[in-house]
Amino acid sequence: MSIAPKTPAPAESAPPAAAAVPTEPERAPKEKKGEKGEKGGGKGKETKAKGAKGEAGGKPKKAARPIPDNPNFRYIVRLAGSDLDGTRATGLALTGVRGVGLRLSEVACRLAQVNPRQMLGDLPEATVDGIEALLTDLPSKVPSWMVNHPLDYATGEVHHLVGPDLETQRRDDVNQMKMIRSYRGVRHERGQKVRGQRTRSNGRTGMAAGVLKKDAKAAAQAAAATEKGGGGGGKAAAATPAAAAAPAAAAATDKKPAAGDKKSAPADKKPAAAEKKG
Repeated sequence: MSIAPKTPAPAESAPPAAAAVPTEPERAPKEKKGEKGEKGGGKGKETKAKGAKGEAGGKPKKAARPIPDNPNFRYIVRLAGSDLDGTRATGLALTGVRGVGLRLSEVACRLAQVNPRQMLGDLPEATVDGIEALLTDLPSKVPSWMVNHPLDYATGEVHHLVGPDLETQRRDDVNQMKMIRSYRGVRHERGQKVRGQRTRSNGRTGMAAGVLKKDAKAAAQAAAATEKGGGGGGKAAAATPAAAAAPAAAAATDKKPAAGDKKSAPADKKPAAAEKKG
């Protein structure tokens, strides 16, 4: 009787693969202090070298002003009592005149038909004289809000003053306000702000009141500290005058009986005289 072969046992399933453990990256060996310092010094030198290169090739230098080809070029131009730089553009050079700003210089260049970018020294003298005459005659060619003296109280005319005339007129106006004792004139006299600015923290004149207050406060605090710290000393000091006054009072009392003795001497003599009579 044949025995049937046994069924082969099922193959054991392989165990699940273990989860991959992340491996730490290998650390570089520590460097010695000497090597580290040498490396740091090298880096510093490199950065310094880079900075030097940056400075050498950094900001470009300003381009030199072009040399004019005009043989009659003037480097200094006299206009309205001021010496102006002839190498500057006309629109900017005119701002060197007292009482003329950028707006008025542009207007003057347009009225005189001059290119504001042209150098002032290239202009002929006749053109410069025309610009000066134009500046003095501006009130008739521009609105009243563009001039600096829109109303003259003496004549009622409109003026635009430039150069030294502007400073003279300003001084006269201030003196007039002082004479009529207006608010602005009084403020000018006292040297205070005129247009309503605050004067608590700015525009201080005269003695520094804040500094004096600080000194007074510091002195008061020092006196209070001495009183608190030396309370016993204060009592002793108060006692010493009383002790000094005690001997003086005693001396005064000692002297009083001596004066009394002189007065009582005649009373003592009276009994002696009575005895003689008896």
